[in-house]
Amino acid sequence: MNFVEELRWRGMIHNIMPGTEEQLAKEQTTAYVGIDPTADSLHIGHLVSVMMMKHLQMAGHKPIFVIGGATGMIGDPSGKSLERNLLDEDTIQKNMAGIKAQLSKFIDFNSNEPNAAIMVNNYDWMKNFSFLDFIREVGKHITVNYMMSKDSVKKRLSADSTNGMSFTEFTYQLVQGYDFLYLRRNYNCLLQMGGSDQWGNITTGGELIRRKDGGEAYGLTWPLMTKSDGKKFGKTESGNVWLDPQRTSPYKFYQFWLNSTDEDAARYIKIFTILPPAEIDALIAEHQEAPHLRKLQKVLAKEVTCLIHGEDAYDSALEASQILFGNATSDALKRLDEDTLLSVFEGVPQFDVARTDLEAGIHIVDLMAEKTSMMSSKGEARRALKGNAISINKEKVQDQELVVTPEYLIDGKFILLQSGKKNYFLITVK
Repeated sequence: MNFVEELRWRGMIHNIMPGTEEQLAKEQTTAYVGIDPTADSLHIGHLVSVMMMKHLQMAGHKPIFVIGGATGMIGDPSGKSLERNLLDEDTIQKNMAGIKAQLSKFIDFNSNEPNAAIMVNNYDWMKNFSFLDFIREVGKHITVNYMMSKDSVKKRLSADSTNGMSFTEFTYQLVQGYDFLYLRRNYNCLLQMGGSDQWGNITTGGELIRRKDGGEAYGLTWPLMTKSDGKKFGKTESGNVWLDPQRTSPYKFYQFWLNSTDEDAARYIKIFTILPPAEIDALIAEHQEAPHLRKLQKVLAKEVTCLIHGEDAYDSALEASQILFGNATSDALKRLDEDTLLSVFEGVPQFDVARTDLEAGIHIVDLMAEKTSMMSSKGEARRALKGNAISINKEKVQDQELVVTPEYLIDGKFILLQSGKKNYFLITVK
């Protein structure tokens, strides 16, 4: 498949300007996407644009990532109900470095290939552009009527919008349009890509190029991602799912994809992996034969976790999942770092025990019935022990007179008690 055919098959095209497919088939083409530098990490809401650029580069074309250092100081009205916070230059530089480090894991920035990706900051060409120069060089070429016709503007000016729209935001499409013109002139960039909410900004850029230089310019957008239940993609109860392992552990990242519905997994595996179409079709067919095995979700979670965090992180996430749902060993439990352990046992009953008590030694019955409320009485605790129903750190308690000491601590801080197969209790020693 060529690039556009690949995207079409994967369900990644919403709008495409006439001539775009022909241009991409004709020669190596430079294309750009914009990324807001609002944090020093991307989250999975950015992943569609990143996967677009990965497919673009794999097809032999050249990607440019434009960090919105200038536009991040303004705020894009597209799809927003409020004007966003404005960022200072130091914060933008820090965020830009973090984003490039993440992208470099799966986009080639460093080779000598002619289609190696580059990253630029639109603040570099906007910072010395005076207001008078801007309205003369850009503003006079795009009419207010044209700008007012954009859906993103109409929505903010509608009677339903209580917040209105600042002049700063109104000019956003001109600033983004100038980005396209600048990249066309300086990098021979012919194609801008973005989410479907960016169509108005992209077409403004194309119009500016035609009116200023008489040159060709192309645009392509992808559908905005939602989950099958209509909720926003990439959000959980605790917020964004980040690519930074310090913000979202690889275990939680893996679990996000693993917990996809059948309908979502069938879409996601096309969009967020680079598995070939024949393999994906076979996987979907296999999943439909036995959906209870969740084969599609398991492959999806593996592919995306390996792509973002690497195979070692995937192996650790898989092992952590088996601690809660499988027959993992105490050694696997002890290998967990604190963040992953707390993620795995999020929601299970948790208790605090004084370190001085543990150093003195706590009888297992007292630990279960007095230091915690794992058991309602010492009698119940003894009966559970006698019935071989209690484990400590995934190992059965064979000695009913066991004294628990600091040597049982995981990561110097935790003890995991288990009653039966599914009842876990996490003790934090303080």
